[in-house]
Amino acid sequence: MTPPPSTAGAGELLVLIIDDNDRNRKLARDVLEAAGLRTIEAASGRDGVARAAERRPDLILLDLRLPDMDGTDVARTLQDGAATTGIPIVALSALHQADIEERLLTAGFAGVLAKPIDVRMFPEQVRSFCPPARR
Repeated sequence: MTPPPSTAGAGELLVLIIDDNDRNRKLARDVLEAAGLRTIEAASGRDGVARAAERRPDLILLDLRLPDMDGTDVARTLQDGAATTGIPIVALSALHQADIEERLLTAGFAGVLAKPIDVRMFPEQVRSFCPPARR
């Protein structure tokens, strides 16, 4: 079960974390909320697409390996959706192939953050992908 949205200030950034690993979601959520960002979560691609359309987050953090959809398919669905087009999508990946970042940028991702995340730098890394007016 996904926890309710954060109670952080309404003016703060809203980040959707799509990851099927409970520990990864919790770590990202806790680090971001401690830095004053609001979060919502999804454990599958389909749930992530639905939550994004419903809540219109400022940024989406997307795991590439999900149980129901490939992360690039989720990104494509979000980019094509009327309610979600234009929302920056950042891949969260434990894959360390030399060409993965180039392939993901070509596929429309705003960027790539490596797993495991660096908890000290993660909030600022996430903010750097948000639209300038929302940072």
